[in-house]
Formats: sequence, C-alpha cells, structure tokens
Amino acid sequence: MNNYSSKLLESAVAELSRLPGIGKKTALRLTLHILKEDATYAENLGNAIMRLRDEIKFCSKCNNISDLQVCEICSNPKRDENTICVVEDIRDVLAVEKTSQFNGLYHVLGGIINPIEGIGPNDINVAHLVRRVNEEDIREIILALPATVEGDTTNYYIYKLIKTFDIKVTTIARGVAVGDELEYIDEITLGRSILNRLPFSETN
Repeated sequence: MNNYSSKLLESAVAELSRLPGIGKKTALRLTLHILKEDATYAENLGNAIMRLRDEIKFCSKCNNISDLQVCEICSNPKRDENTICVVEDIRDVLAVEKTSQFNGLYHVLGGIINPIEGIGPNDINVAHLVRRVNEEDIREIILALPATVEGDTTNYYIYKLIKTFDIKVTTIARGVAVGDELEYIDEITLGRSILNRLPFSETN
C-alpha cells in the first residue's frame, strides 16, 4: 500500500500509471514534475489531452489518425494512389514514413486476428480494405504486418479475400525478424524490407 501524503497526488499517480509502460514510480516522477512546473504547463497539458480526446478523427479513407476527415497522406496528390501498405496500427504508419522508402497510401487495420484475445476478422478494418480494392484503382497491396503467428494469419486471411482481384499482393521482406513489431525495427532494415518486398504467393 502506498502512503501518499495527499489524496490528490495519489489520484494523479493512479491515473498516470494506467498508461502503457508506466509503473507507479514513473507515474510519481511525472506527477512531481508537473507540480514543479508553473500552472500554465499543467493547463496546456490538460487542454492538449482533452482536445486530443474530443477532436481527433480517423481518416475516412485509411483509418489513420487525423485532424481532418481525410488525413494529409491520403489527400497529398504526390502520393502513389495505386499502392496501399496494410499495417496493424498508427504506430506502424509512423515507422514506415520514417524510412522515406514508401510513397503510396496506407490502410490501418486497427489490430490483427488473434483468437486467444477474442479478436476476429470482424473486429478489424478488413471489409473496408476489400471495398477500397473494389472501388479504387489499386494495383498493389503491400502486407506489412508483424512477423508473428497472428500477423501471418491476418496476411493469409486478407490474401484469400483479395486474390481474385487483378492486383499484385506483396509482403515486406523477412529482413524483419520473426516476432518483430514494425515500430521497433530500425529505419534502414524496415526501409530495405519494403524495397525488397516479395510476391505474397512465394511466402506460402
């Protein structure tokens, strides 16, 4: 049991410690840091979090986080609209963008198939992807999901749904080690994996 001298302090620590990767000690350190700053800092932090929660949107085309109905990537006329990179979540979009090796569009699934955690095909944005393939002039789908059993299962499921369309389906090269998450891979390795992508049928 923690013996905090203040219920307000205890409450703030408890809330911060609910964040992923933040334990009680780190939460206490962050809380004390906020207390050391002037009131404007705390007010700006609180306002930023509330605006994020209330005003953030998900792109109607790719499901990426956006300030607008359509994100800056999808609305950029210089992007290759014929190529879609399929990723698990928004962190993967950021990881691929850092490589500067991809100039197409994205499709954020919002998760991957994981029966153990109760996540099925209907819980992720697969149907929307199929609609995009059916309605847009898509020539290549790059499957850039984690090199895990769950990632591979999701890859196969998507491939089965879109293989009848006249498009190329590729996957990032396995310079990415088995079990790796895209967001933790260095930019050079991930960039090369995208450039050296393989036809998905060759990975079966």
